[in-house]
Amino acid sequence: MKLNRQLAIGAILGFLIISMSVLSYIWVPHDYNHIDNSKRLQPPSSEHILGTDNFGRDVFSRIMAGGRYSLILAFCTVAAAAGIGCLLGLFAGYLGKTTDEVIMRIIDTINSFPGIVLALLMTAIIEKKDLALFFALLILFVPSFTRIIRTGAMQYKNAAFIHAEKIIGAGFFRITFIHILPNLAPSLFSAFVIGLSNAILAESAMSYLGMGIQPPHPSWGRILFESQAWFFNAPWSSLAPGFVIMVTVFAFHLLGEGLRRKFGGQNG
Repeated sequence: MKLNRQLAIGAILGFLIISMSVLSYIWVPHDYNHIDNSKRLQPPSSEHILGTDNFGRDVFSRIMAGGRYSLILAFCTVAAAAGIGCLLGLFAGYLGKTTDEVIMRIIDTINSFPGIVLALLMTAIIEKKDLALFFALLILFVPSFTRIIRTGAMQYKNAAFIHAEKIIGAGFFRITFIHILPNLAPSLFSAFVIGLSNAILAESAMSYLGMGIQPPHPSWGRILFESQAWFFNAPWSSLAPGFVIMVTVFAFHLLGEGLRRKFGGQNG
């Protein structure tokens, strides 16, 4: 049996990123919000391994702390989207007919909205931008989970073991949540992990545009936005958060694809 390299590399990188973010709750090299104008735009050194930004703040400490906000938002968004998508997908796939038609037309309508337009709409409705970004990403990610679960429900609803459950009097909720959903768990878990990579990328893009996590809380996208004006003077302050975003998205994408291949019976 060959080593699933995607799964192994993704798991290692993901573990390192998550560990760094969790560690920031109990320790960071420097106060990530401490402003020291005497240390503005310092290059990487033994004291500041990734240098300082235009306010003299330690870039590495801000990246560590930023990870907790970016990852928590991504996890909560994808978890909520997966929960709603599971419900909609099970109803649409198992009940079919009118229920399926109505739910899928709603999903198609959501898919027709560009992400940036939806984010602007949520920002206009909800004053708190962090919460607005959460709902914008939540709405954007629901369709993908709905389609995955709907396809699986349609596949299993006519299976022999489902007919056997019907014969003994099992109802809708028992059939869908006790029998169909567990069989879809591998696909759902893989989609969840890949969804994390998409959510982190989307959060970073929205925060970069000023519609995400707001100061004094750092996030990778926000750090990138604040450092862009100083790219030619202090490239490390922009390259560091950009690199972390790239590695994190790459890690979760590899992990998700590795899980998909593993559960799909393929060897990497």
